[in-house]
Amino acid sequence: MMAAPVTPPSHPLHAYIAGQIAGYLKDRRIVVIYDPREELRPFFSELSGNAPPGILVAVLVGTRPAKLCVFDGSFFQVRLAVEPITEGETPEETVIYVPGCDRDDDGSLLMELEKAGTCYRPPALRQFARNVLRRRTTDVAIDAMLRAETLTYSDLARMAADEGEVGLPPLLRGMFGGADSQTILASWIAETGRDAEIETKGAVGELRDIIRAKIGLVVPDDAALPRMRAITARHLLANEFRLDLAGEAPSGGPLGQVQGLESKDQEKTVREVARRLRERHPETYIGLADRVEGELGLLAETFQGAALGAIDTFRFEERSVLAACFALVASDRFEEARALLDGREHSFWIDRDVLRKTLWEACRLMIELGLAAMRAGVTIAATNDRSADWVQRYVEADQGWYRLDRAQRRLETIAPEVEEEMDERALARVRAIYDDVVRRMAEGFLKALDKDGWMVPDTLHQTRIWSEVVVSCARPVAYVLVDAMRYEIGIELFERIERFGEVRIRPAIAALPSITPVGMAALLPGASADFSIVTQGARFGAKVGGSFLPDLSSRQALARAQVPCLVDLSLDEALSGNAKSLQKKIADAKVVIIRSAEIDGAGENSSTLYARAIMERAVEDIARCLQRLAASGIQDVVVAADHGHLFFAADREAAMRLEAPGGDTVDLHRRCWIGRGGATPPGSIRVQGARLGYATDLDVVVPASTSVFKAGGSLAYHHGGASLQELVIPVLTVKLKARAPALTEKNAVTVTHDFDAVTNRIFSLHIELGSGGKGLFDAARTVRPVVLAGERIVAKAGVAVGAVLEDGRLTLEPGKRANVGFILTDDTVTSVRIQILDAETDAVLYTSAKEVPVRLGV
Repeated sequence: MMAAPVTPPSHPLHAYIAGQIAGYLKDRRIVVIYDPREELRPFFSELSGNAPPGILVAVLVGTRPAKLCVFDGSFFQVRLAVEPITEGETPEETVIYVPGCDRDDDGSLLMELEKAGTCYRPPALRQFARNVLRRRTTDVAIDAMLRAETLTYSDLARMAADEGEVGLPPLLRGMFGGADSQTILASWIAETGRDAEIETKGAVGELRDIIRAKIGLVVPDDAALPRMRAITARHLLANEFRLDLAGEAPSGGPLGQVQGLESKDQEKTVREVARRLRERHPETYIGLADRVEGELGLLAETFQGAALGAIDTFRFEERSVLAACFALVASDRFEEARALLDGREHSFWIDRDVLRKTLWEACRLMIELGLAAMRAGVTIAATNDRSADWVQRYVEADQGWYRLDRAQRRLETIAPEVEEEMDERALARVRAIYDDVVRRMAEGFLKALDKDGWMVPDTLHQTRIWSEVVVSCARPVAYVLVDAMRYEIGIELFERIERFGEVRIRPAIAALPSITPVGMAALLPGASADFSIVTQGARFGAKVGGSFLPDLSSRQALARAQVPCLVDLSLDEALSGNAKSLQKKIADAKVVIIRSAEIDGAGENSSTLYARAIMERAVEDIARCLQRLAASGIQDVVVAADHGHLFFAADREAAMRLEAPGGDTVDLHRRCWIGRGGATPPGSIRVQGARLGYATDLDVVVPASTSVFKAGGSLAYHHGGASLQELVIPVLTVKLKARAPALTEKNAVTVTHDFDAVTNRIFSLHIELGSGGKGLFDAARTVRPVVLAGERIVAKAGVAVGAVLEDGRLTLEPGKRANVGFILTDDTVTSVRIQILDAETDAVLYTSAKEVPVRLGV
């Protein structure tokens, strides 16, 4: 059974030739076509769908159904093939194509068929093309188009195609497969391999014409194609750069000697060609731009960063603009800096370098910190002397002062990673502004707190969290106690887990002094009825219901005594193993206490850099713990802290170190003294235990500002005092959605990287949607990329190029690869594994097949 005819192509040259043959078919039914130059072979290949010669093929010649037989070297084979359909009085319409042979007028072996039908000797292929082209252009123009001797059927077909930009040279359009001049120019500049074809087909003149017409550049007549390319690239990039300047471009030097543009159309073309070069040929563009930048002698020092536009034509512009942003930050001109930075949000040069992207992120955080400090500074001055109002100012959702602390923490986490490139003046300035605003905040709040008798009206006190929050939850309930989680970190946790179920956050006031033995005891059962601070022998601790609680073991004993069916786990224990192992650990527990001491432990005992890294990963660890709790059947969770903290960039200055009160010192911390007698140093305030509601003879002395006592240890991180950052703690109540353990989706995403081992704390991964199933990835998908050591997250996504990254959630677009930068938060790990989770379901979309070694400093 013969196959149905293929659909013929629609270009005008094919249609014209088919029309000529169809006319003979209509009149004579059999057409024998001799083509000694074999010019029509491509036409008949199109007609038959590349069917083999020597057989009959059903075809459509124009609109006429016919049979085609292509000569394969044997005239007898042709006759044998067509005989069944050409015998009789009414033969079927048949085309016989004989390439590479001329007709033997005296003894043609196809004579009978030719006499029954007709013999057609077509004109030269160029004549066909000329006839088609005459429909839309002049003979003079056609002569220029057809002057090259090497034009093929494909070239002529593209010329004849009546599509694309009006006036666009058809040879070039055919070669580059583009319908517009911008495509041709961008492709030619980027693809040097086409030069030979342009030369051979005589299209150099067309190229000169399009360069002159579209971008106003007259290329020297004697310029070979490589030189033409260099001149054109310089003209394009120099003019795009000038068009984007806020002011006048310099008139002297090499840049001033580059020919300008004459019309808006030329400006539009220059912008578009440069854009296409960056988007479609980025690696080639880098070389071109760097070469032209060098030829023009462009330096960051020559131009004011604020005068540069939003397009980074040249590499130096990114550095110049960033330097200008830093200078504005150093001058407290944060709004101007933000406007300048926002204009470069998607710079070509920034997006190609994760380290540069990280540096810009640090600048953005400086601006965010500066703006938050300015807003807080204004409202501090307008806040009255009610302590509840100070707390409300600190925690309010839209413009709460806690945002200042969050911006500072994020900046100080990222700053050490790019310190070699950081502008020291800008960093020092925002640090000084932060320190000043926090000082004013501390001084104002302490005065209000003292006036209110060291109680904050209408605000939950830490000692009532168990009785008013935990007790009201359904059983089983998880009670997560996070050491040193200040309010702004609680907000970050809230934002991380709000999709887990019903989540609420509210502030509470920690018990003074804001240190772990006091705060952790205040969170226990019975604290609302009877709570105090006392000494027993040489030891200091809290007292709840007659129980002395100087340490963890005593607090655990009280909790077990007060709460039947209680299980106590560290965060490490909750995260180790899998969800089934956790379910086994908690078994029939009615209350599960989970303790996290990572934040305070790192702040007290680690370097500043490492401590901040631990804080960054603590939120993720707690969130993962809650997911496991949900999979283990826990629905109600309360998360609370024992105290907050202050964490400055560096050590306190000598003037901010206070002498300790002396006397009978029971306990001394950098932000509090507990004891009897002694002096009250200038810059501090003494509070009798009775004023705090304690049945004790102890006094508490705290700095009246952000100063510290001379107590040794780290003077950047500290707590124990009465600042908002130390006393305002978050209380989160969570009603978890019941969920099964997260499943694994195969081939959901692909992850690649350009290293065999992690050798720097900043490293990047390439992430893109995979091929997990038909239609599955035809829309964007939000994922959460993490890097693990065991079950601990030790690196979190910080910046991304090619995708939107917000709070660790990466939105991937189909067919688009994202380059994601990570900061390693644990220098002690020896290997890591990469994992990509679905941001909504936590399904595992990817896990690296093997551990990646970590060799820092290599």
